[in-house]
Amino acid sequence: MKYVYLFLPLYVLVTACATQVPYTNQIRDEFNLDTEEKLSKVQFFISHTIVMDEEVKNENSATTSNGTLINSSNTKKESIIIQAGTPCVFDSYGTKGEMFVRFETGEGRKLSFYAKNDAARRYYFNVDWNQAGGPKIKYGNATYKIDVLRGSPRSAYLRVARRKLEKVKRKDRFVRGMKV
Repeated sequence: MKYVYLFLPLYVLVTACATQVPYTNQIRDEFNLDTEEKLSKVQFFISHTIVMDEEVKNENSATTSNGTLINSSNTKKESIIIQAGTPCVFDSYGTKGEMFVRFETGEGRKLSFYAKNDAARRYYFNVDWNQAGGPKIKYGNATYKIDVLRGSPRSAYLRVARRKLEKVKRKDRFVRGMKV
């Protein structure tokens, strides 16, 4: 039990040293993350919350045997919330240089992030913000509308944990001097 108390501060010190920084092309070049295999070993995080809403309406009209008109509608609502700080992994590159990352397993459950040509630019959430009726995205087998009121998807970008390790070996030697 006393060893737990000795190693706990060391564990906290090692894990607390990592800071999350925006993932940029400059970081990609600095760490030689030029292949999909190397990128798949990097842990990414999302910077801001993204909320996606799906709404499916089913409306039916019918008549009963005594001639009464029945109008019924069913609405199914589902929201997917990806909170700020949620970890994700690299999935693949797109045809236009965008990165696809995955927050969960499943067919088509990935989001696109892109950076402009500048090396210091962040990889931002890739959605057509000018779509009629609001931005929509295909996620999994459904189409979701991006909720711009809940969360802040316009400013969402990819982050990575970065830790700086410096090792210093020190050896002390005492000199006693010389006598004649």
